[in-house]
Amino acid sequence: MSREVLTLPDLYEASITELQDGLQGGLFTSVDLVKAYLARIDEVNFKGPKLRAVIETNPRVLVQATALDVERKEKGARGPLHGIPILLKDNIATDTSDGSYALLDSVPPRDATVAAKLRSAGALLLGKANLSEWSNFRGKVPSGFSGRGGQATCPFLENADPSGSSSGSAVASAIGLAAASLGTETDGSIVCPASRNNIVGVKPTVGLTSRAGVIPISKSQDTVGPMTRSVTDAALVLSAIAGRDELDDVTLRQPTVVPQYVTSLRVESLRGARLGVPREYQPMDPNIISAFDRAIKVIEDLGATIVNPADFPNAEVLRETQNENLVLETEFRDGLEQYFSSLLKNPNGIRTVDDLIDFNEKNSELELIEPYYSSQSRLHTARTRSINDEYYQTIERNHILARTNGIDATLKEFDLDAMILPTDGYLRTPAAIAGYPLITLPLGFQPDEVPTTEAKPTIDNGPGLPFGLLFLGPAFSEAKLLGYAYAYEQATRTRLSKRAPDTAVPKTQLRDVLGAH
Repeated sequence: MSREVLTLPDLYEASITELQDGLQGGLFTSVDLVKAYLARIDEVNFKGPKLRAVIETNPRVLVQATALDVERKEKGARGPLHGIPILLKDNIATDTSDGSYALLDSVPPRDATVAAKLRSAGALLLGKANLSEWSNFRGKVPSGFSGRGGQATCPFLENADPSGSSSGSAVASAIGLAAASLGTETDGSIVCPASRNNIVGVKPTVGLTSRAGVIPISKSQDTVGPMTRSVTDAALVLSAIAGRDELDDVTLRQPTVVPQYVTSLRVESLRGARLGVPREYQPMDPNIISAFDRAIKVIEDLGATIVNPADFPNAEVLRETQNENLVLETEFRDGLEQYFSSLLKNPNGIRTVDDLIDFNEKNSELELIEPYYSSQSRLHTARTRSINDEYYQTIERNHILARTNGIDATLKEFDLDAMILPTDGYLRTPAAIAGYPLITLPLGFQPDEVPTTEAKPTIDNGPGLPFGLLFLGPAFSEAKLLGYAYAYEQATRTRLSKRAPDTAVPKTQLRDVLGAH
C-alpha cells in the first residue's frame, strides 16, 4: 500500500485544513473529493439508512471542480476554502425551493450573497441540504420533513428526530457528506440540529451574514451560519460568509472589518473569562444536566470563573411572552411575498401565502401527507398578519425584553463575558429575539440505558443521541465565543468519543475514488 493512501483523510471526520493540505500536496484533486462525497451521499441518502439529508446535488459541480483544480495549478489556491465542497440549506439561493414543490424549477434573480461569497472564496457548492419545509414555518410538522426531501433522520439512532429546521445540513456534516454546510436560524434552527447531530453550529449575530437571496421567515431574527465538525472549520467558513452587503441593510450595522476568526482560537481562551449559568432556562433532562455540570468543572479548570446561577431578572416574563410569534408571522408573510415577486421564473405562479396554501391543497399527495405532514397552521395564521402599529410596538417590546432587560441586564449584573447552558435549554430563544450570537458544540450522548421513545413518526429520545453545549454573548462577540468553544473542544474532544453507528455511515473514501483511476 502506498504512502499516499495511508495518509488520506477519513471523510467522516476530515477537517477543511486536512482536505486543503491534501489538495495542496497533490494527494488528490477537488474532482476526486467531489466524486467521493457524491458517492457517500448516494450510499446513505435514499439507500441504506435513507437519511434524506440532501435534496439535490449540483449537476455542474464536477465541471466546476475541474476548473478549480486547473486554477490551483496555474495560480495557486485562493484561500482555505479553495476546492472544498460545501452543502447549502435549501432556502439559500442558487436555484432553491425551501423543500417545497411550489418553488420547484423557480429561478431567483441572483445567488444568495453567502453563496456568492463561498464561490468567490473558491468553495464548491455541492448541492442542497434537506430542511424542515419553509424552515419549519408551514405548520405543526415533524422536524426534518419537506415535500421534496422527505423525512430526514438523525444518523445516531435509527428513525430519530434530526431536529430542525437545518436538519439536512446537520446530518450531512455529521457523517461527512460534505466538508461543511450552511444553515439558517430564526430561533434554534442551527443550534438545535447541530446539538442533536454531534457537530458545531454557529448562529451569528443578526446582521453579520447577509440574508439577501435567502427565503425568509423574519428580517428581525434570520441569520445564516456554518455547521461543521470542528470549531476551526466553523471559524473558516464564518470568515468567508460574513461582511456587509448593500442588498441587506441590517449588515451595514456590523463592524467595518470582518475578523479572521481562526486567529481567536487559542487553547487558553477561557482563562480569565466570566461565564454565567442561567439555571432557570436549563432543560429538564437529568442526563444532560449531569453532563453540563461536568462541563462546568472542565471550564473552571481551564481558567474561567463560573457564576452559577446567573438568572435573567425577567426570566419568567421572557419565557411566557408570545410576542415573538406575532413578529415572525408578520415578517414571514411580508418577506415571503417579496421573495415570490422577485423570482425571474415562477412556474407555479406562487405570489402570495394564499397561493401557497392553495398549491399545497391541490398537490396534497406531494405536500400534505397524512397523518403527520398535513398541517398548514402557520401559513393560515401568517395570511392574516400585516405590517401595522401593533407589529412595530411588538418589535420594540421584544428588544426591551430580550436585550435591555434580559441578556444585557444579566451580563451587566453579574459582570459576565458570556453565558453557557445546554443547547436543549431555553437560552436560544432570548438570543433569537435579541439577535445575539450563539455557538453550540458537542457536550455528550444519552446513556445506553435510556429508553427509546415512541416514533411519532420520528423518535424524540433514545440511547446514544447527542446533545450540545451552548455559548451566548452580546452582539458581534463571535470571535470571543469561538475562542471559548475552541478551548473547551480541545480539552474534551467530545465529538470523537462516539461515532454514528456503522449502518448510518457511508463507506466510500478517497482511496476508493483514487483506486478507480
